[in-house]
Amino acid sequence: MADLVVIEFPTEAKAEEVRQKLLSMQQDYIIDIKDAVIAIKQPDGHIKLNQLYHPTAVGAASGAVWGTLVGLIFLVPLVGTVVGAASGAIAGALTDVGINDDFMKQVAATIDSGSAALFVLIKKMTTDKVLDDLKGVGGKVIRTSFDHTKEDELRKALAAAGAAQTEAQPSAPIVTPTPPQAA
Repeated sequence: MADLVVIEFPTEAKAEEVRQKLLSMQQDYIIDIKDAVIAIKQPDGHIKLNQLYHPTAVGAASGAVWGTLVGLIFLVPLVGTVVGAASGAIAGALTDVGINDDFMKQVAATIDSGSAALFVLIKKMTTDKVLDDLKGVGGKVIRTSFDHTKEDELRKALAAAGAAQTEAQPSAPIVTPTPPQAA
C-alpha cells in the first residue's frame, strides 16, 4: 500500500528542490516514489500542476510507433504515424496515473496564493534515513496517510529547519580584552 504526503512550501522553487532531493534518494534506494507532483496556486486562484509523468506525451510517442508499424503493413506509414500518435495522445490524456488530479487541485486550493504544495505518493521508504535527509528543508505538512507517530516525526524533521538555520548562521566572535602588559 502506498502512502501520500502533502507538504506546502512558500515557493515553487523550494518545492522543486525538495522533489529533486527525494528523487535522488530514490536513486540510492532509500525511498520508492510512485508519483511526485507540485501544485502551484497562481495569484488569480488557478491551480497549475507540474507533473513528473506526462501520459499524453508517452501515449503519443507509443501510438506513433505502433501506427507507423501498422502503416508499413498497409503501405501508408505516414498516415499510420499520424493516426497512431493522435489515438495514443487521446488515450494518454484519458489515463490518470498516480495521484488524482482533482484531489490535488482541491487540496492546493487551500494553500496561500503563490505557494506550492508537493504531493508525494510513496510505495516504501526507509523512514529514519528519509527524515534525516529532509531535516532543514522547511515546509508545512498539510496531509499524510501516515500513522500519528510517523506524521509527528515528519513534522519535527521539517520544523528542524529553523533550528538548523540558526545553528548554521555564524555568530559574532567573542572578543575578550587582553590586559595591558607592564613595561
